[in-house]
Amino acid sequence: MRTTDWPSSLTNTELDELDTFLRTAAKEGDLLLDGVHGLLTALIVGPEPAPPDEWLPEVLHAPFADPQQGERVLALLAKLNDSIGAELDVDAYEPILGELDDIEGPTLSAAGWCEGFSRGIDLRAGFWEHRLAEDVELIELLGPIMALAVDEGVLASDAEFEKLSDEEYEACLQRLPEVLLSVARYWHEKAPSEDERRAAHERQPEEARTENKPPRQRDGHSLH
Repeated sequence: MRTTDWPSSLTNTELDELDTFLRTAAKEGDLLLDGVHGLLTALIVGPEPAPPDEWLPEVLHAPFADPQQGERVLALLAKLNDSIGAELDVDAYEPILGELDDIEGPTLSAAGWCEGFSRGIDLRAGFWEHRLAEDVELIELLGPIMALAVDEGVLASDAEFEKLSDEEYEACLQRLPEVLLSVARYWHEKAPSEDERRAAHERQPEEARTENKPPRQRDGHSLH
């Protein structure tokens, strides 16, 4: 749960409100609050920001029946988006994680967050795929995120990996804030050139959209 309330961050009440709306409106495969947080995080720390009219279709899939509710949800999503960079700047970032029911009690899961992060990368796939193929530094920086994503089945791997132990899983979660800051610094210091931007947009695959992503089943509720 949130331990510190920063002015730009959503309160727990606001998070619950947004979580409830997303769960009520969600169909199979749609992102929930943890996934939306991962999606927006990938765009914040990545090579090029995305305007709301680009990422909102990844989150909202039907018109609002109530215009007043629509204005409220859009305001909460905007505040969630704005909070990510602000929290990273003051070392207060916490990923929003899903809570799964387990025979030994509720457990936190990064599956939804990782799914959203991967979809955020998809929105800028032309940049990411080129750099990941050319610069091993970026692969190394993303190591903990990739480990969580492979462990949760969000990313496929040609090699076989043993499931992370509870300690390893927790260690990856603990490293997420520093990893995200390092990735943001990477793209700031190695910003794409104009030629790279042009090429990235030309090779951005049309099929890299959320409707082609396999659905993920998640129970419980999202936390911050």
